[in-house]
Amino acid sequence: MTQTCRHCNTPLTLEFLDLGHAPPSNAYVSPEGLSQPELTFPLRIKACPKCRLVQTEDFAEADQLFTHDYAYFSSTSRSWLDHAALYVDMITKRLGLNADSHVIEVASNDGYLLKNFVAAGIPCLGVEPTESTAKAAEELGVPVLQAFFGEDMARDLPKADLVLGNNVYAHVPDINDFTRGLREVLKPQGVITLEFPHLMRLVEFNQFDTVYHEHFSYLSLLAVERIMTAAGCRVFDVEELPTHGGSLRIYACRAKADHQDTPAVAALRAEEEARGMDTDAYYTAFQAKAEQVKNDFLRFLLQARAEGKSVAAYGAAAKGNTLMNFGGVKPDLVPFVCDAAPSKQGMLMPGSHVPILAPDALRANRPDYLVIFPWNIGPEIMAQNQALADAGTKFVTAVPELRVLG
Repeated sequence: MTQTCRHCNTPLTLEFLDLGHAPPSNAYVSPEGLSQPELTFPLRIKACPKCRLVQTEDFAEADQLFTHDYAYFSSTSRSWLDHAALYVDMITKRLGLNADSHVIEVASNDGYLLKNFVAAGIPCLGVEPTESTAKAAEELGVPVLQAFFGEDMARDLPKADLVLGNNVYAHVPDINDFTRGLREVLKPQGVITLEFPHLMRLVEFNQFDTVYHEHFSYLSLLAVERIMTAAGCRVFDVEELPTHGGSLRIYACRAKADHQDTPAVAALRAEEEARGMDTDAYYTAFQAKAEQVKNDFLRFLLQARAEGKSVAAYGAAAKGNTLMNFGGVKPDLVPFVCDAAPSKQGMLMPGSHVPILAPDALRANRPDYLVIFPWNIGPEIMAQNQALADAGTKFVTAVPELRVLG
């Protein structure tokens, strides 16, 4: 039975990417859990030939992916904390937010962003479904409602001057309900800002490793405008950001609000159309590009082993899990991965079962090559491990193409 588009109900006939079967990218395995079966799901992505929403063909239920022990904490990355602080300063000035305003962040994680509004004396509320990150936010003094966001629950929330969501729009299984919820919680002249990886950059830079079950949608401005319009909203401004390999920050409001459309929206819409994003061929050509990246990475690992060179990895992030599972990489080729998040240390990466160690392990077992999985913060990781480079370790990234640095 052909699945239909989760936005417009059109049959999904365009194949975008097939990565086989994999466990959820944040379903880390304890050493004791190795004796238990590991749940996997198909990881196949299709594109809607009508609205151009790129989406998972088969997806797990949200409550199987975002659990009480969800391991991703936004505050782990210094560069992401800086990005959040700059955003708060910018949007506070742009909207004239003050002690009489109200801000809601959907998927507020561990309070990495809202703590800046708390410090500025601007009333705010986080909506966050995962217990561990919500608790961390509350410890920072950030008010949190632990729940999944949607239209029904939004009716009971206080209306907001600003409702924001960073890297959540791609994570919601019912994108129509979520978008209607955004409209519902807005004051008449309120503003929505959403940040999400830009599909145009994913295709341009072969970023297939940003595909995982927790990402139900892969978003272009073309698709987002259509979804917003159907929910009674309007995109009136857009910015291109360097985060996550190339993201968009869209500004939206109720359809009848006074906010004027900026030239940036028409310009980016025209660029997406010029690149063919409203044509079928744009989507069906991506599988071959992903397979080239996978094959080059496997070739590098096999050659390193043949030469007697040691390899380790850094960053037990979802990107690394997608790359490792697509390539079938196991600990014989990558014996361990280091990560700064204590919640991941001592666990095993899902699927590949590569052990996750603290960064100190790199000093005790200096590798010849260090593969950086979260390439979007590659410079930050390289700077943190400069001592390894001084001792002869070479850094490696696999996306958008295999690169050996140093």
